Amino acid sequence: MSASPEKRQKMESALEQLKQFTTVVADTGDVNAIDEYKPQDATTNPSLILAAAQMPDYQHLMEEAIKYGKKLGGSENEQISNTMDKLFVMFGEKILKNIPGRVSTEVDARLSYDTKGMIERAMTFIKLYKEAGIDKERILIKLSSTWEGIQAGKVLEEQHGIHCNMTLLFSFAQAVACAEAGVTLISPFVGRILDWHVANSNKKCYEPSEDPGVKSVTKIYNYYKKHNYKTIVMGASFRNTGEIKALTGCDYLTISPKLLGELSKDHSKLTPTLTVEKAQASDLQKIHLDEATFRWEHNEDQMAVEKLSDGIRKFAADAIKLEDMLKVRMFGTENGK
Repeated sequence: MSASPEKRQKMESALEQLKQFTTVVADTGDVNAIDEYKPQDATTNPSLILAAAQMPDYQHLMEEAIKYGKKLGGSENEQISNTMDKLFVMFGEKILKNIPGRVSTEVDARLSYDTKGMIERAMTFIKLYKEAGIDKERILIKLSSTWEGIQAGKVLEEQHGIHCNMTLLFSFAQAVACAEAGVTLISPFVGRILDWHVANSNKKCYEPSEDPGVKSVTKIYNYYKKHNYKTIVMGASFRNTGEIKALTGCDYLTISPKLLGELSKDHSKLTPTLTVEKAQASDLQKIHLDEATFRWEHNEDQMAVEKLSDGIRKFAADAIKLEDMLKVRMFGTENGK
């Protein structure tokens, strides 16, 4: 005898319930974690790849990427750059064998203010994926949500049919500009917004519905649905499961293995808090941002300015740490040594 709908609801974990309303994405470079929680998609970034590259399970990927970089030749820096690109793609390739959807591969944060450089690096990733037999439809290229990054996303989408995931997104201005650029997906950072408010105000604890990161994503989701933008909203960078549950109904949510584990053990009832119907009923007016207006509106949001630059620096620092690991293994030296 099968369980009644009510009984089945009680038995279902918060993670299983969430999957009914939202596409769940794993935020990790660890394939074992992806296999355990069975998400639709997965996202990576330099910090996650750095962590995974130090795990024993993935040393064979490091060795294979190093062989590839050395085979291409060139200066030490060129060999390191080619090895890094190959390593990122190999992690993506391995992840894609364990998910039905798409993987996000991030362009070096040091190119965040270089539109041409970001486009070129994205094309390199797509070429490497193609050589591995993977269609570009299964790839999202992650770009920093600077003005330059958003324009790179626009070119990649319109001229090359390459799907983009705009990351390090903290301000409403960034979200509006991404929608106008027609990118496939944005990743507003919930937890890092909360971090800033905790660090810069007297309030140290927020109810999930009052969490400033949750409120930011809710506004963006409502704006996109109200004005029929096709860009997917994927909440990212969560600090606790309360934030995740408060965004039930968001298009996508990318979640770390730790929080996926907590959700799988949680059996509280979830109902969608974000819906197209609520969004359509909102009073958010449509706005247009040219470059000057974008820069001014983004600049007016102190949190967003500080967290964007901080995020770029941190991703760049982790990319340099990964390069240093590779330099030691390839040439016995580190950056500048």
